[in-house]
Amino acid sequence: MERQGYVERLERKKIRPTAVRILVLEALSLSPHALSLPDLERELETVDKSSIFRTLNLFHEYRLVHTIEDGSGILKYEVCHEEQCSVSDMHPHFFCVVCRKTYCFEQERIPEITLPKEFVQYEINYMIKGVCPACAGKIR
Repeated sequence: MERQGYVERLERKKIRPTAVRILVLEALSLSPHALSLPDLERELETVDKSSIFRTLNLFHEYRLVHTIEDGSGILKYEVCHEEQCSVSDMHPHFFCVVCRKTYCFEQERIPEITLPKEFVQYEINYMIKGVCPACAGKIR
């Protein structure tokens, strides 16, 4: 996606497209795996940590990204592929215990669970842990 595409996506979500927000959205969109705040800090070394953190929180509040708790103790972020993160956008993730990267299995769907009326669901966390192909090749 070109930079203008990121600007348009932010504007559709009623998020003002600042330079930092565009950079964060682009980094998340282009990454082959979910990114944490430290990952984004390394990727966007000219942007201060607090600006990245505030941007991630804003994106999550406006449901442009969803968070992933992979058991590493560090929250990771992924851009929703639909206009708004919904349960139908949620998919399983794979956490490599060697490289500590979290991969998305977007082609797979998490089964929908019928909750009692009083419960409101926002996110689903379906995590598989193991060794990714790149790390498995190094171990052999």
